Amino acid sequence: MLKMDAPALTAFLAREFPQVCDDFRVDRVDMQGVSVTLRVADRHLRPGGTVSGPSMFALADVAVYLAILSRVGPVALAVTTNCSIDFMRKPAAGVDLRCDVRLLKLGRMLAVGDGLLWSEGVDQPVARASLTYSIPPV
Repeated sequence: MLKMDAPALTAFLAREFPQVCDDFRVDRVDMQGVSVTLRVADRHLRPGGTVSGPSMFALADVAVYLAILSRVGPVALAVTTNCSIDFMRKPAAGVDLRCDVRLLKLGRMLAVGDGLLWSEGVDQPVARASLTYSIPPV
């Protein structure tokens, strides 16, 4: 059962993480997972005309976090305990980046999510991320 939909997740980001909420857009929330878009701006780029690794990590991290919250509710203190990213191809600089997340495990204390990152208009993923989160006791 979903506990937070796209508007609720967007409001949560605006309230708890105002420093980054304008960077992300929640596009889809369902029982399979979420899709979150990074609105790519100059600050997200690195030399060579591509989206930086830290910006790609931020997108994957936020997307998995929101997928978890969509199912458990607004638990602001859930934290990343592990992340692995495979960078597979160069993302385009002039387009947004999307992360499609599916939750692989959602337990009482740990959640594991897998995300594919896509450059808008490109038919192959640019990166794959696997993240584990610790969920604090309620």
